[in-house]
Amino acid sequence: MADTQTVETEPDKKQRSVRVVLLALMITMMLAMLDNMIVGTAMPTIVGELGGLEHLSWVVTAYTLATAAATPLWGKLGDMYGRKGVFMSSIVLFLVGSALSGMAQDMGQLIGFRAVQGLGAGGLMVGVMAIIGDLIPPRERGKYQGMMAGVMALAMIGGPLVGGTITDNWGWRWSFYINLPLGVVSLGLISAVLHLPKKRAQARIDYLGAALLTVGITSIVLVTTWGGTEYAWTSARIMELIGIGVAALVGFVFWQTKATEPVVPLHIFRSRNFTLMSIIGFITGFVMFGATLFLPLYQQSVQGASATNSGLLLLPMLGAMLVTSMVAGRITTNSGRYYVFPVLGSTLMIIGLYLLSTMDTGTSRLTSGVFMAVVGLGMGCLMQITMLVAQNSVEMKDMGVASSSTTLFRTLGSSFGVAIMGALFNHRVQDVMTERGGALGSKVTEQSAQLDAKSLEKLPDAVREAYQFAVSAGTHSAFLLGAIVAVVSLVAAVFVKEVPLKGAGPQKSADDAVPAPLVEV
Repeated sequence: MADTQTVETEPDKKQRSVRVVLLALMITMMLAMLDNMIVGTAMPTIVGELGGLEHLSWVVTAYTLATAAATPLWGKLGDMYGRKGVFMSSIVLFLVGSALSGMAQDMGQLIGFRAVQGLGAGGLMVGVMAIIGDLIPPRERGKYQGMMAGVMALAMIGGPLVGGTITDNWGWRWSFYINLPLGVVSLGLISAVLHLPKKRAQARIDYLGAALLTVGITSIVLVTTWGGTEYAWTSARIMELIGIGVAALVGFVFWQTKATEPVVPLHIFRSRNFTLMSIIGFITGFVMFGATLFLPLYQQSVQGASATNSGLLLLPMLGAMLVTSMVAGRITTNSGRYYVFPVLGSTLMIIGLYLLSTMDTGTSRLTSGVFMAVVGLGMGCLMQITMLVAQNSVEMKDMGVASSSTTLFRTLGSSFGVAIMGALFNHRVQDVMTERGGALGSKVTEQSAQLDAKSLEKLPDAVREAYQFAVSAGTHSAFLLGAIVAVVSLVAAVFVKEVPLKGAGPQKSADDAVPAPLVEV
C-alpha cells in the first residue's frame, strides 16, 4: 500500500518540481529581455550625468555585440560540461556586469561594463531554452509556450514603463541594480531545485573556431549598426568590415569540418527542419524588431500618442501573439502536429505587414491596432514553434548548440531588420521632407529622421504636416519591405517535414529512450 501511495504521488511531485524550475527560468528570461528596454528609457538621464553623448550608441552596441558573440559559446559549453553550472555562470557574469554598470563613473566605464553584462546575457536565453529542452519532451513543451510568450510580451510592454518609473524615482543606476535581486532569486531556485546529470568532456574547447565566429559575428553586427548612420554603406570602413566578416565566417565553416569538438557542429544543418527553422527564426527576428521599432514611432509622430506609454502602443500585437502562442502550444501538445503553424504564421505575418504598409496620416488607432493584431497572430504561431522544431531535429547531446544557433539566427535577423528597414525608413523620410518641406524640412531631418513629440510640437504647422506625411511614407516602405522578406519565411515553412515530436505517443523507440533528468525540490 505504501509503495502504491509513493507511485501515485511521484508524478505530482515531479510536475511541481518542474514548475519551480520553470519559475526560475522565466525570471532569468525576463532579465535577458527587460534589460535593453529599461536601459533605453534611462539613456537621456545617463547622458545628462555622465556626458559622452558622442559615444551613446556604444552603450547598446557593446551589449549587443557581446551577447551575439557569446551566444553560441554558452550553448556549446553547456553541451560539453553540463547545463546547470554553465547556466549559473552566465547568470553570475550578467549580474556582475549589471552591478559594475550601475557603479560606472563615466561613459567609457559604462560601455566596458555593458560588454561584460552582454557576455553573460548571451547565456541566459540559450540556457533557458536548452534546460527546457532537457527537462520537457518536445510533445509536452507546447504547454509552456504561453508562459514564455507571456514573459516576452510583459517585457516589451512593461520595460519602458518600468525603466521610466525607476529612473524618475530611484535614479538611473537602479536600471542596472534591479537585476540583482531578481538574479539572486533565480540562482537560489536553480541551485536548490535543478539537478541535471553532470558532464565532463575530454576534448578541448575549440578556441580557434570560437575566435573566428566572434570576429565574423562582430563584423556583421557592426555593419548593420554603423551602415547608413555612422558611415555610408559604400564607405571604406563598411567594406572592410564586410570583407573581414565574410573571411572570418568562411574560415569558421572550413575549420568546423576539422575541429575535434566544433563550436557549431555542421552536421545539425543536415536536418532539413533545423535549417528551415533557422531561416524562419532569422525572418521572424527581422520582422519583429523592425515592427517594434517603427510602430511606436508612427503612432507618436502621426497619431499623436504619448511617448511615455510607448510599450502599451504595441499591446494589440503582443496580446495577439500571446494568445496565439498559447493556443498553438496546446494544439501541438494534444495532437503532436505542428506543420500548420509555420505556414499559417508566415502567411498572417505577410498579410499583417502589407496592411501596416497601407497606413497613412488618416489611419485611425483602431485600424492600426487591427493590423498590428494580424502581425501578432502570425508571430505567435512562429516564436516558440521554431525553437521547438529545431530542438526536436537534433540529438540530446546537441541541444545546447541547437538552442544557441536558433537564438543567434533570430538575433542576427533583428540586427539586419533594424538596420535595413531603418535605412530605408530614414532615406524615405529625408526624401519626402526635402520634397514637401523645402529647405527647412531638409534641415529639420538632416541630423536624424526621428523627432520626439516635444520637438515635433515646436515645428511650424506646414513642416509638422510634411514630417507626418514623411513618417507615413517611411513606414510604408519599411513594412512593405518586411512583407516581401516574410515571403521567404513562407517558402521555408512549406518545405517543413512534420517529424513526430519526441515523447509523443504511448511508446518510445530505443533511440528516444533518453533517461529523464532529475528535478528535485
